[in-house]
Amino acid sequence: MPALRCLVVFFALFLSALPAAARSITDAAGRVVDIPDKVERVLAAGPPASVLVYVLAPEKLAGWVREPKAEEKVFLLPATRDLPTFGQLTGKGGTANIEAVLAAKPDIIIDVGTVNPTYASLADKVQAQTGIPYVLVDGAFARTGAMLRETGAILGVAARAETLAAYADERLAALEKGLADIPEDKRPAVYYGRGAEGLETGLAGSINMEILEAVGARNVAAAAGKGGLTQVSLEQILSWKPDVILAALPKFAKTVKDDPLWARLEAVKAGRIHATPTLPFGWIDSPPGINRLIGIAWLEHTLYPDVFPAVLDEEVRAFFKLFYQVELSDEQLATLLKGAAK
Repeated sequence: MPALRCLVVFFALFLSALPAAARSITDAAGRVVDIPDKVERVLAAGPPASVLVYVLAPEKLAGWVREPKAEEKVFLLPATRDLPTFGQLTGKGGTANIEAVLAAKPDIIIDVGTVNPTYASLADKVQAQTGIPYVLVDGAFARTGAMLRETGAILGVAARAETLAAYADERLAALEKGLADIPEDKRPAVYYGRGAEGLETGLAGSINMEILEAVGARNVAAAAGKGGLTQVSLEQILSWKPDVILAALPKFAKTVKDDPLWARLEAVKAGRIHATPTLPFGWIDSPPGINRLIGIAWLEHTLYPDVFPAVLDEEVRAFFKLFYQVELSDEQLATLLKGAAK
């Protein structure tokens, strides 16, 4: 009998030492990555990945790239508000280190956004150093539905992913239908200013400007060429003559309204300056992730109120309930839409 018990214990230990069942996927960079058959814990390499994992499977999110601020936490599920912060693996603001990655003990690492050889090389490097599967997901805004479905399959939450993707597909189809009735000369030239001074913006082709292109607006900074985020001068902005100014921060919106130099723009004279909503994640940018989907409704309301008749309050409530899984109070809704065009 003791021998039998020893044999049972031996086989139990043997089976526990076997690697978890795995499957091979091909990520957006064409890399073949072996991932666990069942993914329970995910580390986001950057902010867009954090938001994507949160909306699909918040219980699988290992932690945040950046700790949410107090005013952001109230719009997130309670169980996720105080998750650990591991820093960012990718992009210019990379702050995470290999020790932090290992300490998170994730089943996989996911990065969402631009896919190019640089990001593929980083993924290979981190995967080799940690032994943790690293998956790249194409985060182009036009692929929102596909991105949700692909990632949902990886995380094992295909049903929820399909629900969210169906919403995204319907939302973008309605946008396209509405834009078809708006002549090119009726579509506004827009300047989107980031930072307290508003002198950082995105050039043509920047992932940060995708949503402006999606709503048919003309990014005036495209006149400065193609690329990503860049610093520009007030003189350049004055020469571009935007019809509308979008401010990523309220401080910049106030600067524009109070500064006599900015007052030379028709957009300022006409009061077409709008601070973009930012809670719990940016609606236009910051990060350029799935969070931008609700920005579509806000931009329709702001830029084309006569074409898109949907009630903004109702759209925001529905989006937050479906994607962020929070029910908004009237007070919270007012906070989100403070300063929104009526």
